[in-house]
Amino acid sequence: MATATHKIVTDPLSDNNPITIQVLGICSALAVTVQVETALVMSIALTVVVSCSNLLISLMRNHIPSRIRMIVEVSVIASLVIVVDQVLRAFFFELSRQLSIFVGLIITNCIVMGRAEAFAIQNPPGKSFMDGLGNGLGYSAILLLVASAREILGSGSWYGIDLFGENFVSLGVAVLPPGAFLILGVIIWIQRTVTRNFKDD
Repeated sequence: MATATHKIVTDPLSDNNPITIQVLGICSALAVTVQVETALVMSIALTVVVSCSNLLISLMRNHIPSRIRMIVEVSVIASLVIVVDQVLRAFFFELSRQLSIFVGLIITNCIVMGRAEAFAIQNPPGKSFMDGLGNGLGYSAILLLVASAREILGSGSWYGIDLFGENFVSLGVAVLPPGAFLILGVIIWIQRTVTRNFKDD
């Protein structure tokens, strides 16, 4: 049992990462990774939403009529996203402004809906919560790697801490969307090479 739970959490960190293997959540990986700080907040927000939505949907799974299953799932996810967005606005207003619409777009993130449909609707609450946590952490790891690379190469800093001083020469493309795409592509290539996962699907 412990081994199965451990695999549920660790599998999305490597062998079945939602971004590098399943190629989900790419938009936010490109859009909110100019700075580590915003990527971290986005990572926490998505991890909270996917973990809690999995838990709630699993708790309700035996009481949801199949014909309105997806409507209920979207309603649960949307409610959690609203709560997270309001918490950010109340306590981290500047970060909330920087993230703009992207917190709200967690509703449309394929990772969240995908885990609800593929796992939570068929499994007990404990396993569903751990599955959500694992996928949130897997997403977060890639988001923070991309953000770290972009901030270091583009701004010469990490989490706002200056690393190279005044003589740093910025690699300007790193802070642009094509730079994010290239960095993410390199991470996907490295991760798939390490795990020997070359499947196109």
